[in-house]
Amino acid sequence: MLTAVEAHDTDPQSQMRELARDQRLPRHVGIIMDGNGRWAAARGLPRVEGHRRGVESVRRAVRTALDIGIEFLTVYSFSTENWTRPPQEVAYLMGLLKRYIRNDLADLHGNGVRVRIIGSRIGVPADIVGMLDEAEALTRDNTRLTLVVAFNYGSRQELTSAIQAIAAKVAAGEIQPADVTQDIVAAHLNTAGIPDPDLIIRTSGEQRLSNFLMWQAAYSEFVFVPEHWPDFDQAIFCGALLTYAARDRRFGGLKTNEPSDLSAKTAR
Repeated sequence: MLTAVEAHDTDPQSQMRELARDQRLPRHVGIIMDGNGRWAAARGLPRVEGHRRGVESVRRAVRTALDIGIEFLTVYSFSTENWTRPPQEVAYLMGLLKRYIRNDLADLHGNGVRVRIIGSRIGVPADIVGMLDEAEALTRDNTRLTLVVAFNYGSRQELTSAIQAIAAKVAAGEIQPADVTQDIVAAHLNTAGIPDPDLIIRTSGEQRLSNFLMWQAAYSEFVFVPEHWPDFDQAIFCGALLTYAARDRRFGGLKTNEPSDLSAKTAR
């Protein structure tokens, strides 16, 4: 199996064939798109150029997910903490989002992509909220790929809102505290109805979640790649998927056919 780093030396089409043969593709991939500013700085370009190039990487990732057969792709586009960036940069990011929806929505819809937006709409400009609503409504019945865009999203805020909603139901007598299960918590999250991510990829070499899908990522596999997001291409994506396919996911249990200490002693 190839690692994400080794993927540069392999033809993407041969990677596709190996992935198909392996039959261990993740159902849901989350991507923390990191490094736009550093990519630009390394080339003497303004930070906004890194963001612009990053949109092209989103398009490549969506095409790759469609080609391979990934069912859910979640991209971390704008966090609740990103509002603290310089106003000019925030304004540019808002403009990029509007242009992406305006330019790509018809193509996404034509390719059977359903768009879902997770995150708070509070404080988001009304024109952007309208475009997000339109994208979700237009593509609601598509089933080939669900593109989940985490916009104005923060996992702590998501969990806080879920806890508040559940607490209100308990206070109203609709449910009892003892009835609050993990399934009930999950049903109150922004991602209700979406399977937990099997794989989370982060670019730019950083190794942290940064407030992204913290509840949902409890048993996700992680692949960290050194490349900045604007350089993320089909080969790197396929390499990450191959790395995932080589792992043994145990969810807290034992490997297949691995004896427990007790059974091993019994066998002796």
